[in-house]
Amino acid sequence: MLNWKGYRGEVKKRVGEFAALVPDVMKGYAALAASGEKSKHLDGKTRELIALSVAVTTRCDGCIASHVEAALKHGCTREEIAEALGVAIALNAGAALVYSARTLDAFDGMSAAT
Repeated sequence: MLNWKGYRGEVKKRVGEFAALVPDVMKGYAALAASGEKSKHLDGKTRELIALSVAVTTRCDGCIASHVEAALKHGCTREEIAEALGVAIALNAGAALVYSARTLDAFDGMSAAT
């Protein structure tokens, strides 16, 4: 398995290097990322559980490392994270089902046109 703390440190280092190359992009990203902290309806724990589900569905290891770190700071338990990941699994399966139907639709549309 991955050394997540070490990996998180490497990601931070590389992001810092990237930020030096394109500071305006990183300022925009930082503003976007910070905007969730001003939420009036969702607390930080809920936002981090959502973020972990999205990180899994987008297959982003850096996002997983970052949001696990934040989830721990917000007091998320292993069980809460597991439930949130169950939502991600259900969504991915559903997305695969919907895109399978779209693929068959594309096939039907393209084969009828020939």
